[in-house]
Amino acid sequence: MKEAFAGQYSLKAKASLDLEINKMEQISANLLIVLATVGISLYAFNNYSFLENWLMHPYAVERRKEYHRFITSGFVHADYMHLFFNMYTLYSFGEFMEQVFIQRFDDPKIGSVAYVLFYVIAIVVSDLPTFVKHRKDSGYRSLGASGAVSAVIFGTILFIPTAQLAIFFIPMPAFIFAILYLAYTYYEMRRGNGYINHSAHWWGAIFGIIMMVLLYPEVLPSFISQILNWRPFN
Repeated sequence: MKEAFAGQYSLKAKASLDLEINKMEQISANLLIVLATVGISLYAFNNYSFLENWLMHPYAVERRKEYHRFITSGFVHADYMHLFFNMYTLYSFGEFMEQVFIQRFDDPKIGSVAYVLFYVIAIVVSDLPTFVKHRKDSGYRSLGASGAVSAVIFGTILFIPTAQLAIFFIPMPAFIFAILYLAYTYYEMRRGNGYINHSAHWWGAIFGIIMMVLLYPEVLPSFISQILNWRPFN
């Protein structure tokens, strides 16, 4: 994905982003988020009371005003596979997105702080519909960083829609994946069955798209142009 970006990013407002992350002098904010989430989640696996106090429990937010759950729920996970999938995906896409913010603000420190704020706000925004729907349901709980990770993924796809992704070992352009993902997530969200919080995935993705369009208005025509110029099997 990093190589694809170097040849495809065509926005006139900024020069091509420097994607040599491993040459950065300081550890990235994205990696710090990954490490913090892994550490907190591993601790929560062995401390149920801690986990219960951090996950999203809309009823507790409504009745006991435990608003911290809107943020803390994004740093705890259900199991090792849930944690691995989210953090691997965040690590893969998040370094790119952090560089987008650094370029936007033309300052590494401000850009990294802005990226962290984007990530944290995405956790909150993706959980708001869940809270509204389940605030009277004392038995409902959810947890995980999936909403914020979706925001990072879809923000990235806006910049490089024709980059090749491998989904379950099936290669496809990023914009095709985005269409399939949104369609599936919306369908499952409307069904309302199962244990996966598809609402958080959906609204996280929408938030990521909206924020990138607001920060980089020129990304939308660039996104459309790249898709129109895309040819399969190139």
